[in-house]
Amino acid sequence: MIIRTRWRSIFQTVTLHLGAAALIGYFAVQGYNGQYGLIARRTFEQQHTELTEERDKLRTQRQALEAKVRLLSPDLIDADMLDEQARVLLNLINPRDLVLLRAPAVPQVQ
Repeated sequence: MIIRTRWRSIFQTVTLHLGAAALIGYFAVQGYNGQYGLIARRTFEQQHTELTEERDKLRTQRQALEAKVRLLSPDLIDADMLDEQARVLLNLINPRDLVLLRAPAVPQVQ
């Protein structure tokens, strides 16, 4: 009987330690590979950086477009901008203008 209780005590101790090790291992793996782990955090930071750069680029484009629209506003019309837009829309040029014709860009094969 003493042997049986000793084996039982050893078995319970080993089971407890293995269960605790499995639990710690589970949390360690989730902390590294999980949905909110270290790898996911790196991915989130990379996406944040890319989206911030894209936002800044779009903000710059928007400011350029707003400046162009401001020049065409009815209150303050910029003569040069109006002339440029009219020429683009009507496909006309002034006889005193110097026109430079460029050949279309040919892609270079490497």
